[in-house]
Amino acid sequence: MNTDITALSITAATIGFFHTLLGPDHYLPFVVIARARSWSIKKTVLITGICGLGHIISSLIIGSIGILAGAGIAKMEFLESFRGNIASMALIAFGVIYFVWGMRNAYKGKEHSHAHLHGDGSAHHHHHDHHDDHSHIHEVEGTETLTTWALFLIFIFGPCEPLIPMLIYPAAKGSLTGVLWISGVFSIVTLMTMTALVTISLSGIHLLPIKRIERYTHAIAGGTICLCGIAIQFLGL
Repeated sequence: MNTDITALSITAATIGFFHTLLGPDHYLPFVVIARARSWSIKKTVLITGICGLGHIISSLIIGSIGILAGAGIAKMEFLESFRGNIASMALIAFGVIYFVWGMRNAYKGKEHSHAHLHGDGSAHHHHHDHHDDHSHIHEVEGTETLTTWALFLIFIFGPCEPLIPMLIYPAAKGSLTGVLWISGVFSIVTLMTMTALVTISLSGIHLLPIKRIERYTHAIAGGTICLCGIAIQFLGL
C-alpha cells in the first residue's frame, strides 16, 4: 500500500492544483468582491480559506457516507454532479442579484449638480449624490455580512468531484490512514492554491487603472460571479 499511497498522493496533489486553477469559481468571486469592498488581503485570504474548507469538508462527509453505505462510484459522482448544478445556479443567481444591487448603488452614488437662482439674479451650483451617509454605512455593512454567508453556503454546496474517486481505492483496501492521508493532501493543496491565486490576483488588480469606474466595482463583481456560474453550468469548468 505504501507505493500505491505515494502514487495516489502525487495524483491528489496534482489534481487538487489543476482542479482549483482551472475552476474560476474557486478564486474569482473572492477577488472581485474583495476589490469592490476594499477588503484587506488578510481578510480575503481568511474568508477564502473558510469557504474552501467548507467546500472540501462537505464533499468528504458525503464521500464518507457513500463509502460506508457501499454506494458505487457512479452514484456518488451523480450526487456530486447534482450538487454542482445547485452550486452553479446559486452562483448565477447570487451574481445577478449582486449586479443589480451594484448598479443601484452606483446610481445612488453618482454625483450631479443643481443650479440655484437667487433674487439678485446670481446663481450657484452644488454637487451631491443620493446616499444618506448614515444609512449607507449600515446598508454596506449588512450586505457585506450577507455576501460572506452567501459565498460560504454556495461553496458548501459546491462539490469536489475529483476527490471521491481517489478515496475509493484506500477505502476498498480498508486503509483508514490512506483515506485520511489522501484527503489531507488534496485539501491542503486545494486551499493553498485558492489562497495563492486570490493573493496574486489581488496584488495585481490594485495596479489596474480603474479609478473612473470605481463606483461600478460592485456591479462588475456581480457580473463576474454570474459569468463564473454560467461557465461552470454550461461549459463544465
